[in-house]
Amino acid sequence: MKKAVYPRIGIRPCIDGRLGGVRESLEARTMQLAESVANFYAKHLRYPDGSPVQCVIANTCIGGVAEAAACAESFRAKNVGVSLSVTPCWCYGSETMDMDPHTPKAVWGFNGTERPGAVYLAAVLAGHTQKGIPAFGIYGKDVQAADDTSIPEDVQGKLLAFAKCGLAVALMRGKSYLSIGGTSMGIAGSLVDPALWEKWLGMRVEAIDMTEMIGRMQKGQYDQKEFATALTWVKKHCKEGKDYNSPETTRLREQLDSEWEDSVKMALIARDLMVGNPKLSNKKVGGIQLAEQANGHNAIAAGFQGQRQWTDHFPNGDFMEAILNSSFDWNGKRAPHLLATENDALNGAGMLFGYLLTHTAQIFADLRTYWSKDAIKEASGKALKHPLVKDGILHLINSGPAALDGTGEQSLKGEPAIKPHYQLTQPEINKCLKATSWHPSITEYFPGGGWSTRFRTKGGMKATMIRLNLVDGLGPALQIAEGHTIDLPDAIHDALDQRTNPTWPTTWFAPNLTGEAAFRSAYEVMNHWGANHCVMSYGHIGHLYITLASMLRIPVYMHNVEEDRVFRPSAWRAFGTADLEGADFRACRNYGPLYGKV
Repeated sequence: MKKAVYPRIGIRPCIDGRLGGVRESLEARTMQLAESVANFYAKHLRYPDGSPVQCVIANTCIGGVAEAAACAESFRAKNVGVSLSVTPCWCYGSETMDMDPHTPKAVWGFNGTERPGAVYLAAVLAGHTQKGIPAFGIYGKDVQAADDTSIPEDVQGKLLAFAKCGLAVALMRGKSYLSIGGTSMGIAGSLVDPALWEKWLGMRVEAIDMTEMIGRMQKGQYDQKEFATALTWVKKHCKEGKDYNSPETTRLREQLDSEWEDSVKMALIARDLMVGNPKLSNKKVGGIQLAEQANGHNAIAAGFQGQRQWTDHFPNGDFMEAILNSSFDWNGKRAPHLLATENDALNGAGMLFGYLLTHTAQIFADLRTYWSKDAIKEASGKALKHPLVKDGILHLINSGPAALDGTGEQSLKGEPAIKPHYQLTQPEINKCLKATSWHPSITEYFPGGGWSTRFRTKGGMKATMIRLNLVDGLGPALQIAEGHTIDLPDAIHDALDQRTNPTWPTTWFAPNLTGEAAFRSAYEVMNHWGANHCVMSYGHIGHLYITLASMLRIPVYMHNVEEDRVFRPSAWRAFGTADLEGADFRACRNYGPLYGKV
């Protein structure tokens, strides 16, 4: 695949423009502040391939309109997608501000008494608010000496949150969501809405029929050499588990082997459809040049309809979706190719958000069941005692696949984790594969056959569950629930898990409860959830989702993130400070989608 060209962070050193002594005394200190932030970002931030984030500092300090315009022109030429203004002093607010309406922007006003950087911060943020160009304000809690070049810890946290979310916005812009097929079984999330992707995310929707996949399979329009490698790898590493079909619906070994071959072909073809494959550009199959097939659809995320028009006749998409969403395959470790089950594009968007914020694989799942402690005891005969489980737990189980990273067989500081692919080790990959079994799909569900993944997520991981929903008259709205994955004793797990299809992966989740609203209990979290699907990300990253949503102008209507971790543009305060959820809704409605009002 061709090497990605990533957006850069542009740093704007703003300065008091008065020449004759004032500006000259501040030039070195102002540029030093910009350089310290650039070095900080290069040390702590990575692109999706693991390379350090690149920063561009304006050629000169910005003291007025002319230099602001020159900076904007330079940033456009250098692929800057995120803008941060920094200053240790007073500057001319509306003359030095960044006016690009689509670039996420923040201002760090140095908290020092010798020069009023904080005064400039307040003035320029007022300008942003008045002009309708929201910006994030970064202001340290403690006063620093004028020659202090350190970045305080509280400032570091806001700088990182802003940059991670801003880069996510920039990385989505201009990319595609590839809809392979259409609506699956009437699921609303797979009614793909181009306006969501275009207006809020700056992307386009590419739609193709599933016949494209079967056509490529039948005509051999894929890399035959890679197919042989992949199939050999699958036979070695993808261990088969119990066949849960009845004797009447059990499929012959010859049929199962054919389904493995088709499943591998589907994975290769779906990836090629998304991102292209230069190995196809010079190939001919049956006299047909494959240069067009080599291009792909520039898709950073995709969805596969599958049920039922495909799965009634051909192997299901479970292997394809599980392996593409994982951080490794037969070629070794690599970035996930985000592919939503049942073409649930709303869950696909949620997976995309989580991946861009963390660079980790995402768990796509059904939010299947709330299990109270009483129900658990009745079903299993055992009482569940766990310090993180209050009234009960949520059963996340996918009617198909989930990324194999979701096993929790990776580790950070000795604890189970899901890591970016560039941090994975081969032993961790092997553990994920060993913890996963593959079962012949249930024939009644999938007449065309195929394979289903099964694993059990390790407990003890911090995790964040989200769902993006579309609301008529409102647009997109986001739900967030931070919590932990839970280990259940085998006797309890088996009793609960066997009550549904046992060939699907299971994650037990306990949301963090606040005692208020939707987070009064785990039951209320389930009861307030907006759809049948959810996305789970590793870590407590609800605050990043909130910041990203505000950049895109998507309101958040349910979350359990502590108030001191919430970071939104300063303009949001003008819409209310007592009811922050309501203020978020009012601000998002006022500004409309990032790329144009609907």
